[in-house]
Amino acid sequence: MKVRKNDTVIVLSGDDKGKTGKVLKVFPEEHRIIVEGVNFIKRHMRPTQRNPKGGVLQKEAPINVSKVIFQCPKCGERGRVAHKLIQAEGSSEVNRVRICRKCGEII
Repeated sequence: MKVRKNDTVIVLSGDDKGKTGKVLKVFPEEHRIIVEGVNFIKRHMRPTQRNPKGGVLQKEAPINVSKVIFQCPKCGERGRVAHKLIQAEGSSEVNRVRICRKCGEII
């Protein structure tokens, strides 16, 4: 997947279309992610020692990764992520970095 934890993404479809948020958790096997402030669901919780009051809690639910697009932190534009091999000066070590396809900056 091209989206990682702590990336900023824009929702492309659904009830939360147009919202932006930070990726909180990634589930690569299921191609789903949890985005902060997007796709809220309500859960009815029974009183426990940890939550003595109980009640109805709101939390984010996972959405499909195909419904979001990456937002570049440098240029602020939405776009795709590319990978590039960069060799450090004075060493033979090659690092794989992610870059923004629009502005070419390293993410």
